Amino acid sequence: MTVRVLVCDDQALIRTGFATIIDAQPDLEVVGECGDGRAAVELAAQVNPDVVVMDVRMPILDGIEATRLLAGDGVENPVKVLVVTTFNLDEYVYEALRAGASGFLLKDAPPAQLLNGIRTVASGAALLAPEVTRQLVGRYADRIRPARITPADSPLTPRELEVLRLIADGLSNTEIAAALVISQETVKTYVSRILAKLGLRDRVQAVVHAYRHGLVS
Repeated sequence: MTVRVLVCDDQALIRTGFATIIDAQPDLEVVGECGDGRAAVELAAQVNPDVVVMDVRMPILDGIEATRLLAGDGVENPVKVLVVTTFNLDEYVYEALRAGASGFLLKDAPPAQLLNGIRTVASGAALLAPEVTRQLVGRYADRIRPARITPADSPLTPRELEVLRLIADGLSNTEIAAALVISQETVKTYVSRILAKLGLRDRVQAVVHAYRHGLVS
């Protein structure tokens, strides 16, 4: 299946470069390009992309607000958003993830990473490696106002809460399986249940949820 991609960046050279790289792949297709967040929201409604490659700092409407409109809570038909940024782990990236983005890349990442990132996000997985997820969310955890919950308040079983805490602690499925002495397939099943019960799209959102609700410190 061909992944439909919308590229949004206010720098024409970068936008064209991304589009050229993406269109050269047999399984990816650029269905639109634009230079600001407002145009991205409007164009996405017309071309129905599977993934939006979104810059952060843009005129008219920045990438954070555009991401919120495309993928945030309450959006009827959310679009997967891959955020790109010039600065590693800057505050805008974290805010974009909270707005609903499924991951992020640096603009100077090799083309192979961009392509892999698009495919990863399109598949419904998080782009961030577990250790990067922990570093990113942990760095800005003090900005989150936890609404602390007890196990009795959570829709998750004790085992699912345990898995969620390990995800938030930066462990991969393989590491979680080893820590809990269970198979990786069982871990995948737990992760799927956690996401479904909490209405989350991927591991990035699961980590943010864990921090926001005081499940990790």
